[in-house]
Amino acid sequence: MKKTFAEKVRDIVRKIPKGKSMTYKQVAAKAGNSNASRAVGAIMRTNFDPTIPCHRVVHSNGTIGNYNRGGPARKREILMQEGAL
Repeated sequence: MKKTFAEKVRDIVRKIPKGKSMTYKQVAAKAGNSNASRAVGAIMRTNFDPTIPCHRVVHSNGTIGNYNRGGPARKREILMQEGAL
């Protein structure tokens, strides 16, 4: 059975190791559509599965972006703890 774009995105993000990050655009490209970075953001925004480290997905311009479990400050804190910043 063929995976949906959202399933591909979640699988890719699930594999981002601690201490690393990917941009929304990189995730979109790896999932098969380099123009779908906003869709990746929407998928991450609605993710509440703790096995998917959505905090490891950041903006291409180097900014952190938002985080649905505590906002940008919490996202920065987790990334710093993991050694990604």
